[in-house]
Amino acid sequence: MNILKAGLIALWRIWFYILMGLPIIIMLPFLLVFSSSEKFYPQYFYCTRIWAKSILYGMGFIPKKLNAATLIKGNSYMFVANHTSIIDIMMMLAVIDHPFIFVGKKELTKIPLFGFFYKRTCIVVDRGSQQSRLRVFKEAQRRLNQGNSICIFPEGGVPADKSRELVAFKDGAFRLAIDHQISIVPITFHDNKKRFSYTFFSGSPGIMRAKVHKIIPTLNKRQEDKRELKKEVYDVILNELRNPSS
Repeated sequence: MNILKAGLIALWRIWFYILMGLPIIIMLPFLLVFSSSEKFYPQYFYCTRIWAKSILYGMGFIPKKLNAATLIKGNSYMFVANHTSIIDIMMMLAVIDHPFIFVGKKELTKIPLFGFFYKRTCIVVDRGSQQSRLRVFKEAQRRLNQGNSICIFPEGGVPADKSRELVAFKDGAFRLAIDHQISIVPITFHDNKKRFSYTFFSGSPGIMRAKVHKIIPTLNKRQEDKRELKKEVYDVILNELRNPSS
């Protein structure tokens, strides 16, 4: 990589973090009010979608949604997707207009401005603490009982082996979906790793495809069905990665 290209990518990457903070500063009064109480979460979610799209388009990314799901207003869902980039958060917010709550890693709370609201409104997990994982599960149950939807990246984080298409899913999302008899909506992100990976001197603007798959029901399923359900969702996402929809 020549020096000029590396310099341009570095500036573009720095611009991403500026974009993360700029819409938050502009919407700060609204975000503070709407994040102050769970009853205002739909309004807060609307603001987060503006934030996400501002970042995506500001970086030169063009979201392309291929939708096979019809979401019903008032229903709760479990949204699950493959995880390869921090931009997955923005893409999820851009392609899903049905309010949901993220379950995500504790490390993101350290990002200035973003981390403050992330901790205030999301369900934060410390992956190194069994006690934290138990607390997160109970909090997710509480929010589902309120009629909310949940979003979990079931790989449990970005895979350490960057060559892997998709690593094994953890049980949490599927256990919760069965417990609450809520349908699962698998989502495949095709281009997020290519466009904006965790490797600093990499990436480029362009189209970012997201396939929202058909809803997978959990009605009448029991915890004994969890492994089969998990495999079904895993296969849907993996097959789409290998054979993209047109």
